[in-house]
Amino acid sequence: MIQIKNIYKTFNPGTINEKRALNGVSLTLEDGDFVTVIGGNGAGKSTLLNAIAGVWPVDEGSIYFDDVNVTGLCEFRRAKYLGRVFQDPMTGTAADMQIDENLALAARRGKLRLWGWGITAAERQEYKKLLQSLDLGLEERMTAKVGLLSGGQRQALTLLMATLQKPKMLLLDEHTAALDPKTAAKVLATTDRIVEEHGLTTMMVTHNMRDAIAHGNRLIMMDEGRIILDIRGEEKKRLTIEDLLHKFEEVSGEEFTNDQAILSK
Repeated sequence: MIQIKNIYKTFNPGTINEKRALNGVSLTLEDGDFVTVIGGNGAGKSTLLNAIAGVWPVDEGSIYFDDVNVTGLCEFRRAKYLGRVFQDPMTGTAADMQIDENLALAARRGKLRLWGWGITAAERQEYKKLLQSLDLGLEERMTAKVGLLSGGQRQALTLLMATLQKPKMLLLDEHTAALDPKTAAKVLATTDRIVEEHGLTTMMVTHNMRDAIAHGNRLIMMDEGRIILDIRGEEKKRLTIEDLLHKFEEVSGEEFTNDQAILSK
């Protein structure tokens, strides 16, 4: 269980650029929840993910992974609980290293490292099976430099690396936004398969209303640093884009004006 209790975050406090990014956010995720997060620009979506990841400390409130209070833990100490895929396909992998070497780094994260062969034959076989599951032909290119891969191939590999050790929580920060529609759909299908296969608790930020509705078992919408909608179960399955826009207007008292989200519906 992930518990976020009444967290606040203000950037540049006391200056002309002061911005309240999180305004008393509380949220509980049960094991296996796949939550999609949507909202306009500046709503607090990515700030919430960064707060969970420990990129910066929150001003008030607390964050728990099961019974462990991680609020005071810095980013690298919190990393053992988390897997993360970013919007930029260039982030999350080592471009100058081979595909198998990147997978080996992910597999060894947080483990004691001893002298020995870098990658064993058994590990290569395991990595080959994992890459075959992506259906991108990467199992035949394990010694290729990651920097030579396309954006979609790189995001799929990053997703594999982020989930290799079955993290307590998987954070996806608009991880298909930089991809073309066909490639994005393939990466999202891979995401669904991996999340379901391993029962991963997942939070996916997206600007695309259709994706927010189609994926996961729960949808939250943010506005001005607050969660204004939390839709799950059968209600989410029946949800349409028009319903979502209407609910936003009903709760917030204003129209949803994020062009990117509306145009992508």
